[in-house]
Amino acid sequence: MEGEMARSIALVVGVGDGLSASVARQLHSAGHELVLAARNTGKIASLANQLGARTVACDASDPGEVDALMASIDGPLRVCVYNPSYRQRGPLVDLDPIEVERSIRVTAFGSFLVGQSAARKMLDQDEEAGVRGTILFTGASAGVKGFPQSAPFAMGKFAQRGLAQSMARELHPQGIHVAWINIDGAIRNPGRTEPSDKPQSMLDPDEIAKSYIALVEQNRSAWSDELTLRPWVEHF
Repeated sequence: MEGEMARSIALVVGVGDGLSASVARQLHSAGHELVLAARNTGKIASLANQLGARTVACDASDPGEVDALMASIDGPLRVCVYNPSYRQRGPLVDLDPIEVERSIRVTAFGSFLVGQSAARKMLDQDEEAGVRGTILFTGASAGVKGFPQSAPFAMGKFAQRGLAQSMARELHPQGIHVAWINIDGAIRNPGRTEPSDKPQSMLDPDEIAKSYIALVEQNRSAWSDELTLRPWVEHF
């Protein structure tokens, strides 16, 4: 059983080819065994092969699918990263209620489902260096201030931030590190280019991922519960 205790499984939910892929690579480099969850696992097959990761198809807003995802993890879950979000933009008076509900379900309710399920699993496992695990939520500046024509995203991110704050206050004393990361700016994801007159004006996903790893590796005597990352040209 010594080998089992030495394992460290990291779950990344909502994996694509941008930030979440960078986070997965950094977690792999840090020695974690990876489980990558996405609605369409075909799109992340290449990434999973590169990292020796297991993929699981999961709609994070569906309680049954989240339960099945967590039940499939065989071993100590040390890291859980929640990355999904869903946007609907437009004037408030023109918003489609069905799409608004979907946005809130993915961004807020999904955060709750995965956070709750991960916390249950972590509370039931042994501590490692005094820590049972780390749960991280990818946030946005919309969780701090609501922007025009972006009400659904603000609703979801405000709820997600409140959830993370509540979880941190409840779970930190039980050995589970919870943090919300405010990504305040556009991420330089594949297919997205920066203005020629503003080089490095977008957040580099690999650099963001380094901050995720720093949170995972923080000593419990100095845990962060929120972190804001923005490029040097971003107004705030």
